[in-house]
Amino acid sequence: MVMKVSLILVLFSIFCVTFKMYTEVDAQNDHINDPTLTNEESYMKATSSEPTRLNKEEGGVYDISANPHKRSKMLRLRRRPMNNGNEPKTHALDSAITDLVRIQTLHRKVTEKKEGIAIQQQSNPSNAFIASLESTKDELSGSIMATLKSGASLGTGEYFIDMFLGTPPKHVWLILDTGSDLSWIQCDPCYDCFEQNGPLYNPKNSSSYRNISCHDPLCQLVSSPDPLQPCKVENKTCPYFYEYADGSNTTGDFALEKFTVNLSWPNGKEKFKPVVDVMFGCGHWNKGFFHGAAGLLGLGRGPLSFFSQLQSIYGQSFSYCLTDLFSNTSTTSKLVFGEDKELLNNHNMNFTSFLAGEETPDDTFYYLQIKSIIVGGEELDIPEQTWHWLSEGAASGGTIIDSGSTLTFFPDPAYGIIKEAFEKKIKVQQIAEDDFIMSPCYNVSGALQVELPDFGIRFADGAVWNFPAENYFYQYELDEVICLAILKTPHHSHFTIIGNLLQQNFHILYDMERSRLGYSPRRCAEV
Repeated sequence: MVMKVSLILVLFSIFCVTFKMYTEVDAQNDHINDPTLTNEESYMKATSSEPTRLNKEEGGVYDISANPHKRSKMLRLRRRPMNNGNEPKTHALDSAITDLVRIQTLHRKVTEKKEGIAIQQQSNPSNAFIASLESTKDELSGSIMATLKSGASLGTGEYFIDMFLGTPPKHVWLILDTGSDLSWIQCDPCYDCFEQNGPLYNPKNSSSYRNISCHDPLCQLVSSPDPLQPCKVENKTCPYFYEYADGSNTTGDFALEKFTVNLSWPNGKEKFKPVVDVMFGCGHWNKGFFHGAAGLLGLGRGPLSFFSQLQSIYGQSFSYCLTDLFSNTSTTSKLVFGEDKELLNNHNMNFTSFLAGEETPDDTFYYLQIKSIIVGGEELDIPEQTWHWLSEGAASGGTIIDSGSTLTFFPDPAYGIIKEAFEKKIKVQQIAEDDFIMSPCYNVSGALQVELPDFGIRFADGAVWNFPAENYFYQYELDEVICLAILKTPHHSHFTIIGNLLQQNFHILYDMERSRLGYSPRRCAEV
């Protein structure tokens, strides 16, 4: 689940210096305003296909991961204009705090499940619901493509998906989260809600909105705000409640509604694909810092997630390509639900297996099995048990890939060993750690390019994922300092989390039919 923090002292900075390999051609750095949100009128004109009912490229590839033996990467340091006086140091602090609180919730979710405490009752009622989709499968196209954008301009290190909701359609931006299942949105009347960009969604104004009854078996999929209060009235709506570790929460009505994904093409044209009767939470009490979003779109493995609800129609895969988090606000990313044959045939695509459900402590997260870490061509000596989740005791563990976390986290002793390896191999002046939340940090003032050790992950099945240095180093512009963008997992948890910063400019494929994760280097702004 996406966690928000109450201790935000200053605004998020939408500035960062983009690292680029020294062989790369200069990219345009001019900032322009966010694209105008599509209104309902343009939506109605552009809609040309029947809705999906949920009730009855190889061009531009560049290789940065093919050679696992490469030991260093040369980076050119670049600058972008500051915006509103916000400092990157603030952004790093905010993202780190947010991620740390998020880990608390992930840890608690796994721990409570092992102890037999159900946070969300993800049981069989959804099976019948999803099975009912099979009758319409042949009538629909093979995939849906959606538009994503960085949340930096809204003050967050997450990515947002462009959506329309209801009939007539209302435009919303939702946080994209592969670490949760329940999708939800703020609804009018909103009795206690956070500030969002744009008006609240009012279910009374939508002809396609339908409440789920508390007697409906689907109601068993969510937690009730008052489990001791039985469902006495036949037409009573199904209430839901979800609370996060930092005190953020959402409460409201569990319901069905039409979701419409919006793809904006480079030529300015738009294409829409409606999906009818999506299970979601209509939140009337929502508390927390969600940075202007209208809600959240869950893409986890559980039956409630938006992805799981689409599987009968569009197949068991989805993919995305995340642009630089701090790229121009006009730059968008793409997310595809359904099989992408061009992506599967990409010779640069690498695959590693997901752990099967019985091998993991939770059925929401996408677990991977790490074997070792590579820094500067050297495979580090990290105890093997570091990478395994613990079936006994309160401590969680294992490795998950998570679009809702910005930074990447490793538990001890892995974090300490990785940090020490970078410190030994970087021949640049190291500065005091007290001034920066990340470590180690280096003074690069006056430098046009810096040589840094390469960084990669070797998985248990032999696959290797090597990353460009801009994905694991962060630059503070005003201080002319670069820092390793990897943090230590809090002591009470043993999670390893591959965050969205490390995933930038890779085409990421979640292939659940073959239970594998695909990754291929790509200039995502060109997809």
